[in-house]
Amino acid sequence: MKILIKNGHIIDPANNIDAVRDILVENNKISQVAQNITASAETIIDATDKIVMPGMVDMHVHLREPGREDKETIATGTKAALRGGVTSVLAMPNTQPAIDCPENIKLLKDIIQKTAKVNVFICAAITKECLGKELIDITGFKKEGVVAISDDGASVDNAELMLEALAQAQKQGILVIAHCEDKSLSAGGVVNLGIISTRLGLRGISCESEYKRVQRDIELAEKTKAKLHIAHVSCKESVELIAKAKKKGIKVTAEVTPHHFSLSEETVLGFDTNMKMNPPLRRREDKEALRQGLKNGTIDAIASDHAPHTENEKEIEFERAEFGTIGLETELAVSITELVKMGLLDWTGLVNKLCLNPAKILGINKPSSCAQGLGKGTLSIGSDADILVVSPDKEWMVEKEDFLSKSKNSAFLGKKLTGAVEYTICKGRINEIYPDQRIR
Repeated sequence: MKILIKNGHIIDPANNIDAVRDILVENNKISQVAQNITASAETIIDATDKIVMPGMVDMHVHLREPGREDKETIATGTKAALRGGVTSVLAMPNTQPAIDCPENIKLLKDIIQKTAKVNVFICAAITKECLGKELIDITGFKKEGVVAISDDGASVDNAELMLEALAQAQKQGILVIAHCEDKSLSAGGVVNLGIISTRLGLRGISCESEYKRVQRDIELAEKTKAKLHIAHVSCKESVELIAKAKKKGIKVTAEVTPHHFSLSEETVLGFDTNMKMNPPLRRREDKEALRQGLKNGTIDAIASDHAPHTENEKEIEFERAEFGTIGLETELAVSITELVKMGLLDWTGLVNKLCLNPAKILGINKPSSCAQGLGKGTLSIGSDADILVVSPDKEWMVEKEDFLSKSKNSAFLGKKLTGAVEYTICKGRINEIYPDQRIR
């Protein structure tokens, strides 16, 4: 089937396009990007006054399957991704069982093949069961489609083990994603350590618990010359360490979540457990450092850290509630509202953070390196047709009943956001779940 997108403002930094153009999709691939395409097509989308951009690449998503299908499944999570304009996700490995061996990788691949509605890439564990005790054998993982390894949800405390993991990953050409948290410094904490934690009588999590581990892992990456990606950066000291490492030529990249660059610790004053996440929401100066890090390029990518939980895991006492917030359906709009509308990023900068840079970091941006399809994060000729049509100024309210995710624990419930996905095209197929159903 042919799809013709007419008169959209195309943002495609991979090809230096920031202009009104047409796009023709044929046989699920992008076949033309040009002015005034006159080819006939079964479906024509009028994108006048709309932004047309590559499908988003979210490199930090918890889909919970296998094992916690009560929270999310590959089917429901990828349906939510489509709603939010995300056409490629990296599935985190801390499932039950963990993705820590060839058999469990095959199990996950089978579920993806049968039920996924977007491109799902696999992140395997660093250690057996993500417990930080025994390094898994990552030999051959790349042939299985694994693009990264991580014990996300926990840091590898043993420095020698982490050093060996980085060395093996460097040999195999696999990215290491680090959850940086020294639990000897954060143990038992539920919110950021400071005035707010004291006021609420809650145990705090210090910034030191993050940045000390960021510093250690950067030093290990320098020794091994491995590619290291720092997940969910939350404090200014971490941003400063990452900036210094980049200046030294260390192969380090970093991501930030929409909740960390848009919210601060004051939001927990109402004891709303949707504001409980790990790392916690930090001080206003930390939030500003993250925003400036996005602006100046220290922070490479925006990722949701989509973390679905059931109501009975969230609607309990703050101390007992699970950490995390969902984010697949709100990350684009939060980014537009907080970054583009505030003048911190232009549209090209935003597409770099949400699409091209994550694809580059994961090594899935080039046709020759992407086993599951042709280059992600771009609108290049011949690439899989992963395309978004976005209404940049449309406002909508975040409401629980509108989420397609199986869980509803969003930090942005009740917020008015700007920017709505009108069409998500994934692998040449138009999403049938139109976000404008939820526009208020």
